[in-house]
Amino acid sequence: MCPDRGDLVAAKRVLRASAAERRRAAVAALAPAEAGRRIRDRLMAAIALPPSAPVSAYWPLDAELDPRPVIDALHAAGHPIGLPVVIGTAQPLVFRRWQPGTRLEQGSFRVMVPPAESPELVPAVMLAPLLAFDAAGYRLGYGGGFYDRTIAKLRSAGPLLVIGLAYAAQEVAAVPHEPTDQPLDWIVTEDAARRISASPGRDGS
Repeated sequence: MCPDRGDLVAAKRVLRASAAERRRAAVAALAPAEAGRRIRDRLMAAIALPPSAPVSAYWPLDAELDPRPVIDALHAAGHPIGLPVVIGTAQPLVFRRWQPGTRLEQGSFRVMVPPAESPELVPAVMLAPLLAFDAAGYRLGYGGGFYDRTIAKLRSAGPLLVIGLAYAAQEVAAVPHEPTDQPLDWIVTEDAARRISASPGRDGS
C-alpha cells in the first residue's frame, strides 16, 4: 500500500532536517575544495560523456558539494556549461551559458546565475545537487520540485544523463519518493562513482 502524498511530504520534511545536518558534518570533516577534487577525479575516470555534450552544472550554495573542479575539467574537455535559473514557481529550470570569466549575479533563492543576456543551453548531461540520496538513485532536494520537473521535461525530449554529486555521508537507507520524483543515473561522491540500475521514469516513461 502506498503512503498518501501528505505522509510523503511530511517524511521528506523530516529527512531534510536530518540530511542538512549530516551534510554540514561532512563539510566539517572534509574541506569542500578537496571533496570537489576527489569527485572530479572519480567522475572523469568512471563516466564517458559524449564528446562536446552540453552539461548543466550548479554554483554551490551554503554546504552544497562544490562542483567547480568538475565544471573546470568538463569545460577544458570541450563541454559547453550551463547554470540553472529559476524562471517561475512550478516551472522547469532553464540553463544559461557559463564560461570562465562569466559575471554571475544573484537569482532566486540566493543562487548565483549568469546574466539574462547569456545564451540558453539545453543539457544532455546534468550535475544535480542534493540533500540526500539512496542506493536506488532517488535524491532528496529542497522541496521546490524544480529539478524533478526539469529532468522529466528533458527526458521526454531525448537522452539525458543525470549525475548526482554528494558527500558519501549524505547516503540514507531510503528517500521517500512518489511517481513524479526522477531517479539519478549516477551518484559520485568523494569515495566512489556509482552507476544506478535502470528504474522506472529514467527513459521518460
